[in-house]
Amino acid sequence: MAELKLTDIRKSFGSLEVLHGIDLEIRGGEFVVFVGPSGCGKSTLLRLIAGLEDISGGTLEFDGQVVNHKSPAERGIAMVFQSYALYPHMTVYDNMAFGMKLGGGGKAEIEKRVRQAAEILQITPYLDRLPKQLSGGQRQRVAIGRAIVRDPRVFLFDEPLSNLDAALRVQTRIEIARLKERMADTTMIYVTHDQVEAMTLADRIVVLRAGYVEQVGTPMELYHTPANLFVAQFIGSPSMNIVAARATRDGEALVVEPEGGRRMYLPGAGKVVGDGPIQFGVRPEDLTISGEGQPVFEGLVTLVERLGESQLVYVERPGSDEPLVAKLPGHLEVERGARIELSANPDVVRLFDADGKAVAL
Repeated sequence: MAELKLTDIRKSFGSLEVLHGIDLEIRGGEFVVFVGPSGCGKSTLLRLIAGLEDISGGTLEFDGQVVNHKSPAERGIAMVFQSYALYPHMTVYDNMAFGMKLGGGGKAEIEKRVRQAAEILQITPYLDRLPKQLSGGQRQRVAIGRAIVRDPRVFLFDEPLSNLDAALRVQTRIEIARLKERMADTTMIYVTHDQVEAMTLADRIVVLRAGYVEQVGTPMELYHTPANLFVAQFIGSPSMNIVAARATRDGEALVVEPEGGRRMYLPGAGKVVGDGPIQFGVRPEDLTISGEGQPVFEGLVTLVERLGESQLVYVERPGSDEPLVAKLPGHLEVERGARIELSANPDVVRLFDADGKAVAL
């Protein structure tokens, strides 16, 4: 395993700077996921760590040693890309063994490592097949196996599931989670735009936007205590409902009146929030039909998406063009055109100031 330290990492393409001073520490054996929208810099940052791009500024350390100018081979990394990049004329075994053969590995050691990797990934029956005889998911496992046999210090994944269909993505994600448990001593960094992958695989998530780190934390820290509006709406599906509101202090309590909604009392919040405009946030899964909590919103149901165990209910509020989304149990009878009241527990409400920063309640 290797510990990584990124200090003021910058990357420019000509006069355009795309990474703006990234500071990050990754512990040995940790599974860290870089996540963010397209163009945020996550793949570029991964390529800097891999040594596939030159660092424009700052320092990158592996176990305390600066590696800015070291080649990928000298860094001890292995990388799995979006495309499988398998040699079509080689068997699965030869594809997995190719890198070790180039490095001068002994035949017995190559055989041992390939067999071990194949067993971990459950592809032993396919070792004599050509890539064209495999499914997409099997080919991706071969690509992962090719990286495993190199026994890397750092394992890098660049959106490895993006070329798979929905069912194969779920299956392969489970296999990567199992791989994580079996290779607990290997540091892994994984890039994705899919927050489900990030939430289910990561020890910690790094949320990037426009070349900046917005927040670093465990999946549940990001879900429950987002640092700002961007993280609040990026993490979670459907995304958090954000409603403009007005805050008024009432002693130590805070009275929050969302636009098109009713007043909500937040005990103790008056100590940290003053009077004035504020953004009120509540997740769809934290809204309930009134009777189970404090009524906050009332509106007209314009759409119901039934998912089986749950349903997404879109509610149009007076004076607003943005519908609220409530994720309700699937057994409830909710029909389009009905008027409903929605409640939220004050403990799960999030507030954001004029700059979009989360207010600690």
